[in-house]
Amino acid sequence: MKKPASEILLAAGREVRISNPDKALFPKPGITKLELAQYYVAVAEGALRGAGGRPNMLVRYPDGVGAEFFYQKRAPKNRPAWLEVVALRFPSGRSAEELVPRDAAALAWMANLACLELHPHPVRAEDLEHPDELRIDLDPTPGVPWKQVREVAFLVRDFLSEKSLAGWPKTSGKRGLHIYVRIATRWSFDEVREAALALAREIERRAPKLATSKWWKEERRGVFIDYNQNAKDRTVAAAYSVRPTPQATVSAPLDWKELASCEPGDFTLRSMLERYQRIGDRHAGIDAAAGSLEGLLELSRKQGLGDAPWPPYYRKKTPSRARRRA
Repeated sequence: MKKPASEILLAAGREVRISNPDKALFPKPGITKLELAQYYVAVAEGALRGAGGRPNMLVRYPDGVGAEFFYQKRAPKNRPAWLEVVALRFPSGRSAEELVPRDAAALAWMANLACLELHPHPVRAEDLEHPDELRIDLDPTPGVPWKQVREVAFLVRDFLSEKSLAGWPKTSGKRGLHIYVRIATRWSFDEVREAALALAREIERRAPKLATSKWWKEERRGVFIDYNQNAKDRTVAAAYSVRPTPQATVSAPLDWKELASCEPGDFTLRSMLERYQRIGDRHAGIDAAAGSLEGLLELSRKQGLGDAPWPPYYRKKTPSRARRRA
């Protein structure tokens, strides 16, 4: 029997055409493009809480996991008129119109492009210069067990509480963990990054055998707290993102009690559907928890350690290794 060339998916009152619906994007579990789109429609409320209303970079896997993929900052010109875009200016000086998903139909349309993940910037489309979230990325160096990642996460939680901030944890969908902190839209990208750097250095000071803020890979030990995820133009896989792993693992929102016993592999596209139907979105209250960065910025001033290396494309801001070691 001939496979259908396309299928119509109804989402948010719109008809979204899914081309090649039977294409296997995840061959091992047999997850198709249509199943990916149906997943994002089913978890749309939670997924949009993390990625909705924000400019999103597209990361496309047209032939599924294990094949070539590519990053697409510019929204395709051939797109439905109802899709929203917003113009971003990057540190390079270039600009691009990026997609701003607002509803389940937009998520389904992105899935049709084989965007496995949602990659939002930490700003709302209405204010592109003032982030509304601080992103804490706990990235284990090779050989570091998940147990240690959890230990560092609880240290971060307690420290944030000292600063009257609420941290919302989620698995990265791979080996790491993300903790998001909603903040008032009062600070620039550089100030949010400065706050993240102060936090990273404080956690390292409290637990030097467990965590590090060192940017250069050869200097890292334990769990790297990647403060540079808060630099302008950086995106992180959002909550409910399906990651490009053989098992189709998912970036899963958690509460702190769950973190003590869960494993990253517990959450896949299919298991997340059952979980979401059963308990809803663990981060449902995140938007009501916006806090202040004043405490972290004051800590930065007290630390008196100055700046730290930036990502490679921030060349004017990145100190050379020679100068760093002088």
